[in-house]
Amino acid sequence: MKNFWKQLFGEKIAGTRVIPVRTKILFIFTLIILASNLTSNYINLILHRTELLRQMRELLVKDLRDIYSFANNQYEIYGFTKDRQGSLESIERKGLSALKNPHAIVLGVRKDGRILFMASRIPKKINFGDKQALKKMKENLKKGVQEGFIPLQFNSQDYFAVYKYNPKWKVFLIRGEEKNEYYQKQRVIFRKVSIIIVIITIASALVGIYLLGELLKWVGIITRRIMRMAETQELEIIDLKGAPNDDITFLGAAFNSLSSTVNNLIGIFRKFANQDIVRKAYKERQVRLEGEQKELAVLFSDIKRFTTMTEALGPDIIRLLNLHYDKAIRVILNRKGVIGAIIGDALLAVYGVLDEEENETINRSYQAIYSGYELQEGAAALREEMKKRRDAILAHRKLTPEETKVYKAVMLEIGVGIDYGSVFYGTLGSYQRMTNTVIGDNVNAASRLEGLTRIYQLPVIVSKAVKEDVEKNMVNHGIHFVEIDRVKVKGKTQGTQIYWPVLPDHLTPRLKKQISIFETALRYYYKGEWKKANDLFKDCKLKMAREFEARTASKKPPAKWNGIWEMKTK
Repeated sequence: MKNFWKQLFGEKIAGTRVIPVRTKILFIFTLIILASNLTSNYINLILHRTELLRQMRELLVKDLRDIYSFANNQYEIYGFTKDRQGSLESIERKGLSALKNPHAIVLGVRKDGRILFMASRIPKKINFGDKQALKKMKENLKKGVQEGFIPLQFNSQDYFAVYKYNPKWKVFLIRGEEKNEYYQKQRVIFRKVSIIIVIITIASALVGIYLLGELLKWVGIITRRIMRMAETQELEIIDLKGAPNDDITFLGAAFNSLSSTVNNLIGIFRKFANQDIVRKAYKERQVRLEGEQKELAVLFSDIKRFTTMTEALGPDIIRLLNLHYDKAIRVILNRKGVIGAIIGDALLAVYGVLDEEENETINRSYQAIYSGYELQEGAAALREEMKKRRDAILAHRKLTPEETKVYKAVMLEIGVGIDYGSVFYGTLGSYQRMTNTVIGDNVNAASRLEGLTRIYQLPVIVSKAVKEDVEKNMVNHGIHFVEIDRVKVKGKTQGTQIYWPVLPDHLTPRLKKQISIFETALRYYYKGEWKKANDLFKDCKLKMAREFEARTASKKPPAKWNGIWEMKTK
């Protein structure tokens, strides 16, 4: 039943109900048929009413003649018996016998408006009441017209009436029928016929629903598929198997051709634009030059020793980059990130752009951190593949000097820096050529953090803002943030804390022990107790401890030491 109503009244798309065309056709034709039949019935009623009115007037005249003659006879009797009241009552009985309807009347009205006698089933009246009708009858009498048809009001109702002046009794004899009462039977007949017409029309409409449903079945199929595409924002090919050879099928085939073309263009567009831009363009049918401030996590990844790699590989560097970026971009997209830019060996991604659109609840900084480690896993997998290829060659022969140089070049290593904050995200350029980009101090900061991975020999380094975003907005995240240092990067006037995010499954008991040693050493380092710090850094097995071991080798901090290390290079 629900499916029937859906087929009949359609579905809502974006708050607007889409009515099937067959329902509109049925509705229009049903209204036309109903209106034409009811109009025909009404015209028939009017034509019959005219004839019936003529017949009614004839009957009224006949009744009035009979009563007139009877009244004259009773006047003669009254002259003989002197029983005036008895004669009037006889006239009333005679008039009453001629009446069939409850409100029909026979009146004897004097010129002064008083009623001499009255035959009716309604309560008797003393005065006639309709002064206009009485005036008209008296005027006609003066003109010598003693009888005729006249509309009148009596007992607060409208009447058809015929009258004749009786000179013996000196009254206007009136025979009348109430209009509403007279028309009532006709209205009942009209109502019954109208009900029959409505029932026949509804039955015809139901038959029409079935016939039109079969005739326009493919209109419904094509429409429902297109409506589903509108909901999913995805174009599909409509299956037209079994469709008849008509213009509706041709319309579906034309749509399939257009859909295939648009899908190809969208597929190409998606490869050159971010997911959010593609969706927005699909919905709004345009891409505007605009942007807005957003709170985003910014990930910056860079390939180490890229210049050396380029020199060794030449044009083949493109193939290596594509192998790397194929995996890297998949990682970012799977983590609900979008690509901000790819410039040679550098990749910029942002997280949080799709949150509102997809109702994401996973923290954007959390996603960025996991992306960073998955990028490292992808690079490690690529290096492992290259090792297998080298080992396969070594099983038969040694590598040539040129091959050794290439092998070292393809051992791709990357660094990842992540910052969080307010950035500008949008589309820049002109309507002839535009690009999607992200701009802000946090973008530069993420780049600086990536650069620090080379110094501290860590896979991922994040800012204090990233740490606070995860800890504040995500429960049970499991990430252990190890403070690395307080640094002032080149181009900045203030120092900031930087962190190494350690994932839960990486945090082994051995690593926990080494982190504890490093954190103790770092506290001495901040206080300026470099001798104690240096001893502990030497004991620490973490690679980043080597940087601090070298810094504290003098066992004495520089003058005015405040715990912040100033970087001289980017």
